[in-house]
Amino acid sequence: MIIKKNLLWLLSVSAVISMLLASCGSAPASATGGTLRWSLEGVNELPALDPPLAGASQSVGVISLVFEGLVRLDSNLNVLPAGAESWDVKDGGKTFIFHIRKGLKFANGDPVTADDFAYSLNRAFSPDFANGNAGYYLSNIVGSTDVTQGKAKTITGVKVIDPQTLEIDLQIPSVYFLYQLTFPASFVVSKKAVEANPTTWTDTAFGTGAFMVKEWKHNQSVTLVPNPNYWLGKPQLQEIDMPFILDPATALKLYQTGELDIMGTYNFPTDQISAVSKSPEFKQFNQFFVAYIGFNNAKAPFNDVRVRQAFAKAVDKATLINKVLESAVVQADTIIPPGMPGFNQASTQIQALNVADAKKLLADAGFADGKGFPKIAFTINNQDPNFAKIAAALQQMWKENLGVDVDINTEELAKFNDDLTATANNPTDPAALNFYISVWGADYPDPQNFVSQQLRTDVGNNNGHYSNVEFDKLVDQADVETDQAKRLSLYQQAEQIALTEVGWLPLYYGKANLLMRATVSGLVVTPQGIFPKDDWTKVMVGK
Repeated sequence: MIIKKNLLWLLSVSAVISMLLASCGSAPASATGGTLRWSLEGVNELPALDPPLAGASQSVGVISLVFEGLVRLDSNLNVLPAGAESWDVKDGGKTFIFHIRKGLKFANGDPVTADDFAYSLNRAFSPDFANGNAGYYLSNIVGSTDVTQGKAKTITGVKVIDPQTLEIDLQIPSVYFLYQLTFPASFVVSKKAVEANPTTWTDTAFGTGAFMVKEWKHNQSVTLVPNPNYWLGKPQLQEIDMPFILDPATALKLYQTGELDIMGTYNFPTDQISAVSKSPEFKQFNQFFVAYIGFNNAKAPFNDVRVRQAFAKAVDKATLINKVLESAVVQADTIIPPGMPGFNQASTQIQALNVADAKKLLADAGFADGKGFPKIAFTINNQDPNFAKIAAALQQMWKENLGVDVDINTEELAKFNDDLTATANNPTDPAALNFYISVWGADYPDPQNFVSQQLRTDVGNNNGHYSNVEFDKLVDQADVETDQAKRLSLYQQAEQIALTEVGWLPLYYGKANLLMRATVSGLVVTPQGIFPKDDWTKVMVGK
């Protein structure tokens, strides 16, 4: 069993939240670049700044400022050229030929060629990064897993045709492959920099992105400065100062005393939303992000679909969202979030509250009014302060509506990750988790990332071991279908099966709650995260 990629997401909220640093409006007349002071809440250190290890949202956000790949997303979530100035698709979507941008350079001035992209991909799939992200997004590349398993040193499906041409061959056609390349796993890194100092090169990391690391003060902050050789031109910002602030309430106080320009992008104190909501500097946006309950489908009692359905239909999500979480998030009833291609309004009633049905389902499973139901624990981690409130409310709902007593098991994040990994690898072990709160944020704006990547039998992110033959057939067809309407319909059909069988119990879609000064200009927010309205060279902070 592959170690689940979703464990990395549990270090924080989804890759979506990783970049929600929003601003609106046009630049003030006095704007001349300036220094952007933006806090990284919820951490006292970055886990990594190496692209193949991108996982925690704070790391993804910084990595995406420093490094870049063959392609990028614009503010409308369209794929645009980046390191590749153009590409050709052949063999029915199985072969991509990228034409590397002429004159492309790393921040230190070294030229970038197709060899650098090939090196970076081979490095990302090497055994050193076996638990990294490349295997989750890019294993469709021919020969990629052979490198991870040590059977080959280079990926047979990655071919350098000449210094300006890179060919990538896939095992099956993929209409979402370009979207996958917008995630950091494939970003280009400097072989010279890596090999000169393999253990600490990221302390002064640079790539082909808009910025480079000036200083990483471990357990304190990271400071970025413009890449003078950025292919779109040198950014006007003089610096981006990013302090690590574990407590979001502390970040809010620093913002209120004028010491930050942006706060709340990774963690906002929800009990302060009402106090700041009327401020013109307060921003709130929906995200491609779902918090959900994961069930261990391989272990009693949740190996019985009726028990999962009973627990789902006993949850009053409206009360949970509106009263417990004070409407800081949006009620979730689907796996594919609103705004993403494939969102299906017709699926929103599948898991709707119905206490009578819930009682009958539990009785049919042999636990009428909760009698004889085994002692189980609902596990949460302590990273998100909302999880404790959610768990307590759910505990009460299951007691009142089903007659079931559920213990709450709160763990330090590291232990939770270890326990979830152990559960993923051995789900029937007596010590394996029964059910838990998890989160997923879009790595790229395509339903494949939410449906196939999460719930297909034995796929790397399927922590709960959900399995349905018809579901698998539908997503396998959808993953290679080139007609978009047919493709989305197949994902919707698969989603309905997973919702009916409670492969996931979605709880809420994320909202970004943040404060951003009016002096910050040139950035816009989409459900996928923060993007420059035009590009990073036009982002400024006025006086």
